[in-house]
Amino acid sequence: MRGNGQVLAIGEFLIDLIATDGATSLLDVDTLAVRAGGAPANVAVALARQGIDAGLCAVVGNDPFGDRLIGVLDANGVDRSRVRQDASADTTLALAWKAAGGDGHFRLLRQADIRLNVDDIVAAGIDAFDAIVIGSCSLSHHPSRMAIEWAVAAACDLGIPVCFDVNIRPTIWADRAAVWAICEPILGSSTLVKLSLDDARFLFELRATAEPDEVVDRLAEFANKFVVITDGARGAWFSNWLDGRHAPLELVPAFSVDAREPTGAGDAFLAAIIARLIACNWGTLMLEDVRYASAAGALTTTREGAIDSLPSGAEIQAFLDTHAG
Repeated sequence: MRGNGQVLAIGEFLIDLIATDGATSLLDVDTLAVRAGGAPANVAVALARQGIDAGLCAVVGNDPFGDRLIGVLDANGVDRSRVRQDASADTTLALAWKAAGGDGHFRLLRQADIRLNVDDIVAAGIDAFDAIVIGSCSLSHHPSRMAIEWAVAAACDLGIPVCFDVNIRPTIWADRAAVWAICEPILGSSTLVKLSLDDARFLFELRATAEPDEVVDRLAEFANKFVVITDGARGAWFSNWLDGRHAPLELVPAFSVDAREPTGAGDAFLAAIIARLIACNWGTLMLEDVRYASAAGALTTTREGAIDSLPSGAEIQAFLDTHAG
């Protein structure tokens, strides 16, 4: 692995409209908070806050919201030279709310983000980076799907790790078969695969009670070097690819915190995993690495987010120091 510490996140950068009145359905929402979001952008900011040189490749509208988003990157030290403002489309919006059980729910109004194209990827200069981060949302529409596929192929040719955040939003897909057909080849090219247990059950068409071992069994054919499976309050499981197979899963229990909002927690978790893999030059993912990432995710839920809630490396370490043992 290259080990220069630079990471490029590629994909949606948008405005989150987050329910702030405790409504558990869009039918009941009265007030929405306007915040910067989009999983790849969240990961880029989270990486920067953990001391990693991060950039974002994305498309936003040439509008006030687009200007606002670019300002967020500037304020957080993320390289935004690969963010394009498109005058022919408005900035994408995402409606977000928390269900009665505490899980985050989203509905995307796709606009500028799906205008990402191959020319944007070519201009991004992937060969300058240690890793790329991509997610499944940008795979749902063209031309962004083709752009992501091109980026993944280029990274693989260059020996650059691909970090795949399988983040299923059912409302943007025709059906499960469409998700699988597009995600399967990306899985086969990914160094790190991070997904929730619920998303894995959907993607692999498993029963509702399927456990992480069954997910890893389904991923065996892809020989991903690192697999991380999250499941909210239960914690996170991880496995390294060793001697031609995935090692037995290890569980890192979740931290108990007074959670306020789940938006961005998974992105903080993923960024922390990547930061730790960079620190070990993409060697072996250890239990303490996933515990660090779990702390990052837990901290994020205690604040209103997404981007505003992402913790710094110092904050994560301070949290761990107070939760020793």
